[in-house]
Amino acid sequence: MELGVPPLPLSHGLPGRLAWMTGLRLAFFTLLLVATAILYLGGQLERYPVSLRIVFLTIGSGFALAAAYGAVLRTGKGLRELAFAQIVLDQITWTALAYVTGGATSGATSFYAFTCLVGATLVGLRGSAVAALSGATLYGALCASLAFHIVAPPLDQANVYATSGTELIYPMLVNGLGITVVALLAGYLAERLRLTGGALEEATARAAEAERLAVLGRIAAGLAHEIRNPLGSIRGSIEMLGESPLLSNEDRELCNIVRREAMRLNNLVTDMLDLSKPRKADAEAVNVAALARDVVNLAARTERSGTGDVNVVYVGPEAETLARCDGAQMRQVLWNLVRNAVQASGAGVTVTVRVEPRGKEVILSVEDKGPGIPEEAKARLFEAFYTTRSHGVGIGLAVVKRIIDEHAKMGARIDVESSPTGGASFRVCLRTDVVGLRRSHLSIPPPRA
Repeated sequence: MELGVPPLPLSHGLPGRLAWMTGLRLAFFTLLLVATAILYLGGQLERYPVSLRIVFLTIGSGFALAAAYGAVLRTGKGLRELAFAQIVLDQITWTALAYVTGGATSGATSFYAFTCLVGATLVGLRGSAVAALSGATLYGALCASLAFHIVAPPLDQANVYATSGTELIYPMLVNGLGITVVALLAGYLAERLRLTGGALEEATARAAEAERLAVLGRIAAGLAHEIRNPLGSIRGSIEMLGESPLLSNEDRELCNIVRREAMRLNNLVTDMLDLSKPRKADAEAVNVAALARDVVNLAARTERSGTGDVNVVYVGPEAETLARCDGAQMRQVLWNLVRNAVQASGAGVTVTVRVEPRGKEVILSVEDKGPGIPEEAKARLFEAFYTTRSHGVGIGLAVVKRIIDEHAKMGARIDVESSPTGGASFRVCLRTDVVGLRRSHLSIPPPRA
């Protein structure tokens, strides 16, 4: 049931729920109209001409309101306000029906509780509360009006209505209690459903991501061997060719291009394997200052920084700085962040790898002077295969995020900021409590590159 509602990017499907409730409202008033007409034509309601006019007026108003709701739904604007308006107007409608079907003792008072369920379905706990408050207020006003003779019963039913205070107290208490209980229960269930739905959506996203990584793992495992064997031959051959004294400057530059592209292809294969085959992080006492210096030294001899286009420098303590993490995986994190910063930076700029002890944490940051990160890209920055660069495939930062997520149980986290003057800063925060952990002894070679 769509009622012509266009697809709208609203949370929790509010347009769809409003469309369904509007459709149910139309169905209810249609059934009420049919039932009233049958009873009237059967001669059972002829003695209630005044009450019948009020009933038909109420049904007509219900149809008119449903048409107005449908018109607002088609515009797609102000739908949350429309939901609250429906709740309050429904309670007014039930008050009119209660007035002509027995007043305080009318069976139509059960619709007040029904609207509490509708309110919880539309907008959750707040909708249920608005329905309960408006319903109790209107029902109380109806009873008070009858008790103080502000409103008289319908002329054709004047002898059957409860109008004294003693007659009205019991139905008011029972109906008020019923509205309150239903509102609380509906609000509680709506809130539980919202939380469960969010958890289910998150679990579904994780399952989809796991399936995608599993497929990637199967592809990567099959391709890695086939790609790396000829790639190793290409790299070895170009290294030997580059040492020939017979090469011209132009030939050497072409060899450097082949060497860099072969390294880039090797890094891509490595990133695919890292992303598709996660390894459990083992907590160690890691000297992150030495680790950062090693990564800087390695980066200075590779990729664009090896040609002098981009400088990679270390800023931080020379003394031992211990942190709780998996040394090999944290080296991979820094390596990927540095490589990402170098690729994002223009010629002649500096990429800074910074280590800052801060109380019970150590901050490892990688800062570049590139174009920065657009605000709309931050939410997807660590997604696999998402990239803002034309020559990237979006795997390196996804590997970083996966490793940091694995380190979350050790208190690790990663933040990213884009400077207003250009550039980005990735900060990895690690805990310094290393009591009882074994010392990590990392080798100098680059991390799987």
